[in-house]
Amino acid sequence: MSQSGEMITINARIDIAADSLQIIVANAKKISGADEKGIYRIDTAEKVNELISDFLENNGFVEYIKNLDNYTR
Repeated sequence: MSQSGEMITINARIDIAADSLQIIVANAKKISGADEKGIYRIDTAEKVNELISDFLENNGFVEYIKNLDNYTR
């Protein structure tokens, strides 16, 4: 459980560098390994979700969103 309470799942569009996504896919394949037919059975979209969620929880997202200066680009 997060320090901020109950967790909910949202669907959001984010911008991510193409090479970042390539790294995630490559590492997910390394971790899962291929089956006997050489097919990788891993949901890479879910892995992206897990990694971003973990990053937000562990790197001060709550403090970031408390700062009104972060609401303008």
